[in-house]
Amino acid sequence: MRAIAMCCAGVLAVTGGMARAENGVTATEILIGQTMPYSGPLSSYSGLGKVAQAYFDKVNAEGGISGRKLKLHSLDDAYSPPKTVEQTRRLVEQDEVLLVFGSLGTATNSAVHRYLNGKKVPQLFITTGASKWADPKHFPWTMGGMASYHSEGVIYAKHVLRTKPDAKIAILSQNDDFGRDYVSAFKRGLGDKAASMIVAEAVYEATQPTIDSQLATLKASGANVFFGVAIGKFGSQMIRRSAEMGFKPDLFLVPTSVTSIATILAPAGLENATGLVSAAYLKNINDPQWADDADVKEYFAFMKQYMPSADPHDTTYASGYTSLTLLAHVLRACGDDLSRANVLKKATSLNKVSLPLLLPGITVTTGPDDYLLFQQLRMQRFDGKSWVGFGDLIEDQEP
Repeated sequence: MRAIAMCCAGVLAVTGGMARAENGVTATEILIGQTMPYSGPLSSYSGLGKVAQAYFDKVNAEGGISGRKLKLHSLDDAYSPPKTVEQTRRLVEQDEVLLVFGSLGTATNSAVHRYLNGKKVPQLFITTGASKWADPKHFPWTMGGMASYHSEGVIYAKHVLRTKPDAKIAILSQNDDFGRDYVSAFKRGLGDKAASMIVAEAVYEATQPTIDSQLATLKASGANVFFGVAIGKFGSQMIRRSAEMGFKPDLFLVPTSVTSIATILAPAGLENATGLVSAAYLKNINDPQWADDADVKEYFAFMKQYMPSADPHDTTYASGYTSLTLLAHVLRACGDDLSRANVLKKATSLNKVSLPLLLPGITVTTGPDDYLLFQQLRMQRFDGKSWVGFGDLIEDQEP
């Protein structure tokens, strides 16, 4: 009996006073999982997984969280939903991670959406802005990590109505929830003018090698406004091939996921990308106006120390860095209660949290019935070298 008592005391000691042990949490470690496209059509976004490991190294060098080191299991899913299912099951059932963080893609996260909620595993700050991630009534364990595609799409429509009221609009979109969310919101923002203003639409599959035929069809429509909802290599193709075909609309709108200069615009040709218009909730680390900003300086210092061989000007790393600081904020708020339920509770009770690299005036507030992180945006235009913001912050205008 004495041996058993001593054993129990030892267990209580190593759990640091936690009411019960949780998957992924020991006395010395917090295990986080994610899937990333380290291969496949969206491998250009794999930097999000790499910066996650670097940020965890930084946190661990500074003492960890609640006396524990962060450990990341980041597995390749090649942006293939069946592979995402396989790898996520491995993370939950074999690796026994505490939570899944930042996994990329609408289709890929959709494939494990119901599974993770059934297992009551937090699926936090995933890299997709589909509207389905803000559904706490049906899927309380899932939170998106980007501005809502719906909110963004409506804002682009408002910009068109304000600056190009006589627009003839062509739309290209990926044939999945990612594309459909943007397009439906864009049409909603145009209101009763959508039918007369939109002159052509085309979709593509993520498995296609090129989108040349879709672009040729859209060019032939005579459109003077182009809303291009394409990501990864398709974003680069869209920009480059549109220019090569002589399809140069007066207004070329792209979503926030197509704004990385290093991974999207440079392969497309910066001269071809000049004039693109998008939106942002983050400071552009390459914009001279932020050169002396404390947050931007801290970000570059982090990159120099923990990712010295990477291009620090790649905004993919910057967006990942900000999401990681939010994850760290949530884990610290948990104190020593690192149960999955408490992690979710803290993630859904954020109150005007300031994060590095957010534009001035933007904070993060969530609630049990409000899972949207970023509900303010600012328009920006690419000038051939960097994205330059213009206008005031725009509140979430989703109806």
